Amino acid sequence: MPLHIIQRGVNLGAVFVDDDDRQHYLMLLAESARDHEIAVHAYVLMGNHVHLLASAKRAGELSEAMWQLGQNYVPFFNRRHRRTGTLWEGRFKSCLVNTDQYLLTVYRYIELNPVRAAIVQSPEHHRWSSVHANLELRVDQLVTPHETFLSMAPDPQERARTYRSWLRAGVSDEEIAAIRLHLKQGRAWGDQRFQSMVEKTLGQVAYTRPSGRPSRARVVGD
Repeated sequence: MPLHIIQRGVNLGAVFVDDDDRQHYLMLLAESARDHEIAVHAYVLMGNHVHLLASAKRAGELSEAMWQLGQNYVPFFNRRHRRTGTLWEGRFKSCLVNTDQYLLTVYRYIELNPVRAAIVQSPEHHRWSSVHANLELRVDQLVTPHETFLSMAPDPQERARTYRSWLRAGVSDEEIAAIRLHLKQGRAWGDQRFQSMVEKTLGQVAYTRPSGRPSRARVVGD
C-alpha cells in the first residue's frame, strides 16, 4: 500500500536554504529509495517541509529509507550552514492510502502544495516537484508512477492531459482537512472497507478521532 509522508523542520524552521540543498536532498532520496526498493510516486519540496507518496515491497523498508535519508542529509545541511542539532521535527508522519481515487487525490494534494502556499500560480512553475514527470514535461528518474495513476489512460500523453485536468479541478476543503487529519493521527485514508481491512491486517486503529483545537502555528502550504 502507498504511504503519504510528511516531514517538517523543527520549530517550523527551514530544511532547505537554496537549490543546492534541494538537489542534494533529492540525490540522497534517490539513493535511499534504490537501497530499500522504494517507489516514489509523488513529491514536493517546500521551504520547511517535504511531502512524499511512496510504496515499498517489504514492511519496514520505508522507515529504513527515511532513517537513512535523515542520517545523510542532516549532517550535510548542518555542515553547510554552520549549525548543530536536530533538523526535523521528530519522526515523519504518515498514513496509508487506498489505491483508488483517494490515491489520486493525494497525488493532487502534494503537487498543488506550492499553489496553496501562494508560491506559484501553477504547479508546473515549482521546480522541486514530481509534477513535471507526471505531466510528461521532463524525465525524472526518481518518479515511478503508481498503477492507479497509469490506469488513467494507456497513452502517456493522454494520461498527462487527463492528469492536468485532475490537477486543475483542485482539492476541496473537505479533502484537505481529511488528508491533514489522517496524517496527523497516522490513520489509513480510504473508504470504510479499506480501513477495516487495515485494522484486521495490521492490528491497529485505522479510523480517525475527532480533532482537538487547531494549533496556533501553521506550516505554509502544509
